[in-house]
Amino acid sequence: MKKFVVMFLAPASVLEGWAHVGEEQRKAEETKMKNAWDAWIAAHKDAIVEIAGLGATKRINAEGTADIKNDMMLYAVMQAESQDAVAAMLAGHVHLQIPQASIEIMEAHPIG
Repeated sequence: MKKFVVMFLAPASVLEGWAHVGEEQRKAEETKMKNAWDAWIAAHKDAIVEIAGLGATKRINAEGTADIKNDMMLYAVMQAESQDAVAAMLAGHVHLQIPQASIEIMEAHPIG
């Protein structure tokens, strides 16, 4: 079984705009999305190694350290025979209902 890192992305500007949606509508949509996420997790529990939301980002480079925003919302580690198998599990995923959202899948290669 191979392992894959799955990145769930959505533009920070889209997420910031979500904060301006009325509370009643926002809560209803969030509940609907959470239920769909829970169903997806249950359907693929044997392939999911880990899922986590991502917090604030710091970028470190030769010039120093800075607080930044990027499009990464969540990540998962999944196991499957191939990248295409993971892609099939993610086809039609509820995350893609977020405007301009995307999902990226990368095979993880152990080091050492």
